Amino acid sequence: MPLPSPNKDIDPSRVIFLDRDGVINHDSPDYIKGLDEFHLLPRSLEALALLSRKGWTVIIITNQSAIGRGLISLPGLNRIHTHLKKTVADHGGNIADIFFCPHLPEEDCLCRKPKPEMIRQAAEKFGIVLNRAVMVGDRATDILCGQNAGCGRTVLVRTGAGHLTEKQLAPTDENPTRIADDLYDAVKWIVQ
Repeated sequence: MPLPSPNKDIDPSRVIFLDRDGVINHDSPDYIKGLDEFHLLPRSLEALALLSRKGWTVIIITNQSAIGRGLISLPGLNRIHTHLKKTVADHGGNIADIFFCPHLPEEDCLCRKPKPEMIRQAAEKFGIVLNRAVMVGDRATDILCGQNAGCGRTVLVRTGAGHLTEKQLAPTDENPTRIADDLYDAVKWIVQ
C-alpha cells in the first residue's frame, strides 16, 4: 500500500494531539451533553492561538462515550465541535481535525484511548511524523495513548483529572515527559 501523501498545509513534524475534556474545556462527571455544559478552561484559547502562531497543527483526540451511553447524539457532538472550532478561530487559533471514540469502555473497540488507533488514523491522514508529535492530556489514558502511538513527548496537565493522574502515575513507568499546570503552560514549553 502506498504511503499517504503529506498534507501540504501542515508541518508533519510539528503536531500536537490534545485531549478535549479537562484540557481545553471543563470536564464533568455527568459528561458534556450539550453546548450549555461546554465551558472553556482559562487560558485554553490563548494556548491554541499560540500554537497556531508558532506553526503547530492541533488535532483533538477524545473519548466521547456519552454517545454510546445515549446522553448526546452525533449531531449534538458535532454542534459542540463546530462551536469549539469557530471560537478557537475567532481567537487566532486553528483546530485541524477532531477524532473521537463514541464507544463504551466495555465494548473494547480499537479506537478508545489508551489504544492508539485515533492517533494512527490522524497520522495516516496528515502524514504526521509521530516521534516528533506531542500528546497532551489530563488522564493516564491520554498519556498511554501517546506513548502507545509512538509520540515523541507526552504532557500531563493538572487541570481536569490531572492532579489525581499525577499521583496515580508517580509510582509507575508510565510517566509523561512533562507535567504542566494547564494547557497554556504546556504549550509554552512545547513551542520553545
